[in-house]
Amino acid sequence: MDFEFTEYQKTLMGSAREFVAKEGGTSLIREQMANRSGYDEKRWQRMAELGWLGVLIPEAYGGLEGEFMELAILQEAMGEACFPGPFLSTAVLGALTISLAGSESQKEQLLPRVAEGGLILSLAEKEPGGWDDAQGVATEARTEGEAYILQGTKLFVENAHVSQTILCAARTGKDGTPEEGISLFLVDPASEGVTVSVMETLGFDGQCEVVLDDVRIPAENRLGDEGTAWDTLVKVNEIAALAKCADIVGGLQTTLDSAVAYAKKREQFGKPIARFQAIQHHCADMMVDLDTLRFLTYRAAWTLDQGLPATREISMAKAWMGPASHRVTLLGHQIHGGTSFCEEMDMHLYFRRAKVAALSFGTTDDHLETVARAMGM
Repeated sequence: MDFEFTEYQKTLMGSAREFVAKEGGTSLIREQMANRSGYDEKRWQRMAELGWLGVLIPEAYGGLEGEFMELAILQEAMGEACFPGPFLSTAVLGALTISLAGSESQKEQLLPRVAEGGLILSLAEKEPGGWDDAQGVATEARTEGEAYILQGTKLFVENAHVSQTILCAARTGKDGTPEEGISLFLVDPASEGVTVSVMETLGFDGQCEVVLDDVRIPAENRLGDEGTAWDTLVKVNEIAALAKCADIVGGLQTTLDSAVAYAKKREQFGKPIARFQAIQHHCADMMVDLDTLRFLTYRAAWTLDQGLPATREISMAKAWMGPASHRVTLLGHQIHGGTSFCEEMDMHLYFRRAKVAALSFGTTDDHLETVARAMGM
């Protein structure tokens, strides 16, 4: 097991950090908090030119066909600056779903546009009556001639307000198990009957409600065979959970660096507070939590790149991420004191991002149950 980055991966990490810093860092998420646009077109095109948007797209469709380690590297760099935008929803949730479930024609039409920065995607799964299991998918897709009619409501659809295409999970059959009746559809958010509303969330991360009111979808807009989408959604959510862990690794690194730097310069009783054992132990605890999450995350990415099953490894990382990120960001606040809660300070941005991430792509309890099942329990 070798976690040493290749020369290319080291260069990628350096260039990604340089790009994120040059583009504005945390000032970008403050812009998003103000205008909810979610991204800047020129910045998005520069990311496409760097190849980031095609990191998981095969070369045959204009992508980099990169490794999952490289996805983790990009996400960590973006996490260091709370970098906002539709990267995860497009390059991971959207592109990976199309790669796994789409027909050859759909891949040829859509994936090159993603890699070139010309197509922003969202994945609509969650609903008011359910969360992360197949039973919760209640949106109905009934056939009508050569089309499907979609009816239902989706919640927490990331970046749907700026997407050109929404990949929507809907139920096409009620016989058999809940997992057997789910299909995926390509939905144009400009279609009649589609209403997209930005939700008020803790992370200001472009989560949306998508209401589908008798939306007519051509049959050719279905991804894959009817009723076979659940396995694809499980795989995609695993990779998204890994990407989210890497994002939080970056955020916690910045939180720790900021806390250590502040402790070294902030004086109390005639000496820097870094000299006090309580502060030293706080920082040490933060380091242990951070490095454990980094190890678990990159081990999961390495396992995937070896072509090995990685469900347990991903769930271990995600299960650790929730409580660890809470501890680290909370200690960061404590070291900085009350000023860290002021709007002009950055610390609360990392705290918000960590809290949202803990609930994304499976909660801590969900992933602990997955690990327990892998142990035969």
